[in-house]
Amino acid sequence: MTPTAGPAQGDHRATYREVLAEPRFRLLFSTRTVAITADALRITTFSVLVFSSTGSALLSAVAFGIGFIPQLFGSLLLGSLADRLPPRALITGGYALTCATALLLAVVRMPVAASLGVVALVSLATPVFHGASSRLVAQSLKGDAYVLGRSLSNIASAGAQVFGLALGGAAVAALGPRRALAVSAVLYLGCALAVRLRLPRLRAGETGGTPGCTPGSTGCDSGADGGAVRASLRGAGLLLRDRTVRRLMLAQWLPVAFVAGAEGLIVAYAGERGFAPGRYAVLMGCLPVGMLVGDLLVGRFLRPRNRERLVVPLVALAGLPLLGFAAEPGVGVSSCLLLLSGLGYAYGLGLQRPFLDALPEDGQGQAFGLIGSGSMTLQGVGPVCLGAVAAAGTGTGGAIALAGGAVVLTAGWIRTWHPRTSPAPSPAPAPSPSTAAH
Repeated sequence: MTPTAGPAQGDHRATYREVLAEPRFRLLFSTRTVAITADALRITTFSVLVFSSTGSALLSAVAFGIGFIPQLFGSLLLGSLADRLPPRALITGGYALTCATALLLAVVRMPVAASLGVVALVSLATPVFHGASSRLVAQSLKGDAYVLGRSLSNIASAGAQVFGLALGGAAVAALGPRRALAVSAVLYLGCALAVRLRLPRLRAGETGGTPGCTPGSTGCDSGADGGAVRASLRGAGLLLRDRTVRRLMLAQWLPVAFVAGAEGLIVAYAGERGFAPGRYAVLMGCLPVGMLVGDLLVGRFLRPRNRERLVVPLVALAGLPLLGFAAEPGVGVSSCLLLLSGLGYAYGLGLQRPFLDALPEDGQGQAFGLIGSGSMTLQGVGPVCLGAVAAAGTGTGGAIALAGGAVVLTAGWIRTWHPRTSPAPSPAPAPSPSTAAH
C-alpha cells in the first residue's frame, strides 16, 4: 500500500472563510447538509408510518435503524466503486436513488417487510456515494483546510439532524407520514439537480482507483459486478491490513460507538430515575450541543499540532464524565455530565490529517466509505450491547458508567501509539480553491 503524498504537515491554521471559498466544497457541503435534513425527516417519518400500520414498537425501531447496519456490507462489497466511477454521476445517482426510495415509500402501499427490504437494499449503496463525495472533499481542501472542512461538516450535520427531526414532527402532524416522505423526496431531488448542474464532470481516472489495482488487471473491471465485488473486498482487505490505517479507523470508531451506546440508554435511565416527562429530551440534547461547541472551539481556535496533541485528553474527556452515572445523579448533574462528554467528540479533528496521510491515493473513496459505514454500524450495535448489559443487572446508570470506562480504556490504548505531535512541520501551502475536486 503506497501512501498518498498528503498535505504538508505544517502548523498553518486555516479559517472557515478559506474553506468555504472553495466552490466545490461549498456545493457538496450545502447539498450534504440538505440531504442530512432529508435523511432525518425520512427516517423518523418512515418509523412513524410503520408504527401507524402495525402498532409494533419493535418494528418501528427496526424501521428507524434498518438503513444503518447494511452500510458496512455495502462498503465491503461495493466500496471500490467510489474510486473507480465518475464522481458526479455517483453522487447525483445517490441522491436520485434516495429520492426514488422516499417517493416509493410515500406512494406505494407495500407490506412492511417489503418496505424494510427496500430501505435496507438501498442503504447498501450509501457508502459508495458518500465515499466519492468525501474523496472529492479531501482533494479539494489541503492541509488544515481539510480538517476545518470536516469540522464544518460535523457542525452542520448535527444541526441538520436536529432540524430534520423537528421538520419531521411538524410535517407528519400537518401532512401525514406519506406526504411527509414526499417532502424528503423533494429535498433529495434538489440535491441531485444541484450536483448534476454545478459539479464539473470528472473522469474516473481523475480520481484514482482501487487500492493495489492497476488498470486492466484481473478484478479491476468496474463494469463487471463480480469484478467490482472482488476489487472492493481486496481493497478493504488492504486497508484493514495496514496497521496505521487500522489503528486510526478503530480510534475513530470505538469512542463514538461506546458513547452512542450510553446515549441509547438515556430514555431508560430517565424512566428508572422517575424524571418528569420530557426530561429525557433535555438530556439527549446535551450531547449534540457539547459536540457542536467542542468542534467549533477546537476547530476554530487550536492550531493543527495542538489538535493532534490533544487527541488522547479529548477522548478521555468523552468517557470520564459518563463514569459519574454510576452514582445515578439527577437531571441537572446528568445534563452537565453529558454536555462535557459531548465536548470530547472534537478529538476526531486531531485524527483527520494523520488518517488522510496514511491512505493510498487510489483508495481514498473506499476508505472514507468504510470508515463512515463502520461508524454507523457500531453506533447501531452499541446501544443493543449496553442495553443487554443493563438488563443483566447493572442498571442503566451502571451500564452508562461502563461505557465511559471503555472510552477511557480506548484513550489509554490510543496513547500507546499516537504521537503527541505531528512530524517536523514544514511550511504549508495556502489552500488552493482550484486543486482537484470534491
